[in-house]
Amino acid sequence: MLITGGASGIGEKLVECFARQGARVVFIDIDDAAAGDLIARLAPAVAQAPVYFRCDLTDSAFTPACLKQILERFGTIDVMINNAGDDTRHKTEDVTPEFWDRCIAVNLKHQFFASQAVIPGMKAQGRGVILNMSSIAWMIPSTGLPVYVASKAAIVGLTRTLAHELGPHGIRVNCILPGAIETARQRQLWYTDEYVAEVMSSQALKRLLQPEDVARLALFLASDDASGITAQSMIVDAGWV
Repeated sequence: MLITGGASGIGEKLVECFARQGARVVFIDIDDAAAGDLIARLAPAVAQAPVYFRCDLTDSAFTPACLKQILERFGTIDVMINNAGDDTRHKTEDVTPEFWDRCIAVNLKHQFFASQAVIPGMKAQGRGVILNMSSIAWMIPSTGLPVYVASKAAIVGLTRTLAHELGPHGIRVNCILPGAIETARQRQLWYTDEYVAEVMSSQALKRLLQPEDVARLALFLASDDASGITAQSMIVDAGWV
């Protein structure tokens, strides 16, 4: 299986949970140090240590080559999780064409082209799972990060059309919409007392969600237990929306 943005945050927990289930996990990121720490921590505890490839998903020239290298080394990808993203805050009036292109590249564009790369192998074997990471940000709606919100809304549409295109080939496509997830990045940058109070007042469940809450859903959707589920958008937000 292949996970983008797997070195930290939700991606790190995805890598860990699937590796602990015995999956052969390949993950992409640009944070070499975090990736190395993750592999070192998991290697003694899992049957197959995760394999890391450095790839900047905003680099449209390098990304196809990276994906080709992965496919040549490991063959068909049974499960593709398009997780990489960047929720850097930005004001509408400050968005430049360059910022727009970079934000769309990491939050939306890579999901299409990474999927495109693994689809032929999935078609050939008559099965496969693609999971796209969206967000409840476009449903709340969030403010202060309009390009991110636009990309996360688009992922839902992309998921549905791919599901209907690929269903006849036995390929299931779903997306996961996390709410406020307490990752290290979120704690460092956004989790002020005021924000936590807002989250708690909005959620039905009064606890901070953790990356493993998202990873557990991904494990289910990737499994044979979810063999009848496709074209769905599943929310993990403790009842915010």
